[in-house]
Amino acid sequence: MGEDRFNLPPGFRFHPTDEELVVHFLYRKVALLPCHPDIIPDVDLYRYDPWELNGKALSGDNQLYFFSQITQERISPNGYWKHLGVDDPITSASQTVGFKKFLVFYIGEAPVGIKTNWVMHEYHLLDGATTSRSSRRRGKPRIASNEWALCRVHESNCGDDGIELSCLDEVFLSMDDLDEISLPN
Repeated sequence: MGEDRFNLPPGFRFHPTDEELVVHFLYRKVALLPCHPDIIPDVDLYRYDPWELNGKALSGDNQLYFFSQITQERISPNGYWKHLGVDDPITSASQTVGFKKFLVFYIGEAPVGIKTNWVMHEYHLLDGATTSRSSRRRGKPRIASNEWALCRVHESNCGDDGIELSCLDEVFLSMDDLDEISLPN
């Protein structure tokens, strides 16, 4: 699901800043406001492993962008996303409007999974960021800003020698008994 689908001009690249992702995309999604063009899809992140997201999410600069509803457990069919315990604030006009969580994908079951080179930045709004005083006075319901996140997923370089390995390469290289693996002829 690349940029070609939207008839954008040649040379267009989707390369938003953290502030743009939160203010112009996530805020509009949570507040139920239209976003033109509507290019970032909704994806049920936890139904897929990261290498299966290509074609389901907007891709730009080797990164995948999508909205996902958040659950407490970040478990996929073959692994889990582990939060690194780091949250960066996102500011706009000298005001904090959201935050970015950093996660890494592990193959297997927690806590003994095998770390991969798949990284996710999960963007969130601050609680109550979409509720204004005027909307509360008019009786509009408060939108739960913590139900949705905007996700940016990519596969990072994992070696110092400039060679990029896929997560499956890392799994095979981490196995102790490579002699037991039979490759097709």
